[in-house]
Amino acid sequence: MSSSDKHVDRDLDLSNAGRGVWLVKVPKYVANRWEKASSTVEVGKLKISRTPGQKAQVSLSLSESIMCLKEPGEENIPKEHRLDVSMVTRQTLGVFSHYTPNPNADAIVPEPEKLCLEGKIVQKLECRPYADSCYMKLKLESIKKAMVPNRQVKQLDKIVQNYKPVSDHKSNIEYEEKKKSEGKKAREDKDVVLEMIFAAFEQHQYYNIKDLVVKTRQPVVYLKEILKEVCNYNVKNPHKNMWELKPEYRHYKDPEQTTSQQPSTSD
Repeated sequence: MSSSDKHVDRDLDLSNAGRGVWLVKVPKYVANRWEKASSTVEVGKLKISRTPGQKAQVSLSLSESIMCLKEPGEENIPKEHRLDVSMVTRQTLGVFSHYTPNPNADAIVPEPEKLCLEGKIVQKLECRPYADSCYMKLKLESIKKAMVPNRQVKQLDKIVQNYKPVSDHKSNIEYEEKKKSEGKKAREDKDVVLEMIFAAFEQHQYYNIKDLVVKTRQPVVYLKEILKEVCNYNVKNPHKNMWELKPEYRHYKDPEQTTSQQPSTSD
């Protein structure tokens, strides 16, 4: 096992294992505002109201600095929210932090990486806005935006100079030209293919399969099925891997007979 494959043991800091932590779910518009804020800005305040014999009421009030982080054309967001509390049961959840030291720091002794347990989640809270006019207007705008289709058809009143669609792409043109040069290998009728085979063998006695495919323009599998009926396939030299007509289909003239049938020059 190489050194890179070895598991690196790290100590887990459990000093905060007994600390209770809240897991809070906030609306997306609140999370977006918090992401825009810097680490030194106060984002809001929690208020916990306790009444004897009743469940504690938790509310969240966003800070003015968060409310001011508004982009042009963006709707106002609700400032006041309530937090619905629920206990964590049948589940163990924790919050961990991973500290990685700065590699460029000038330190005599390099700091090790740290993994810490920041606390155990004891309560889940869901942040909900109050159904006031501000929230209703925000919700209406979000519904309108969701209904707008991603693609729209627009009528052009003038020629667009920066982009013109191509009538046919280069790859399509090359494919069509190659298809025309090679010819379409569609299955012809069996009798038509046999005529082409016999016509080819009138010129030469032996053919390989590639030459016959070029002459007949038929698919290889289909052509071999027909060749097996009227031809023999040579597996030995000197005509190895060549096709030849079966004896009953051959109509070659005997060279001696051809010579005897030629007219005599003495006559």
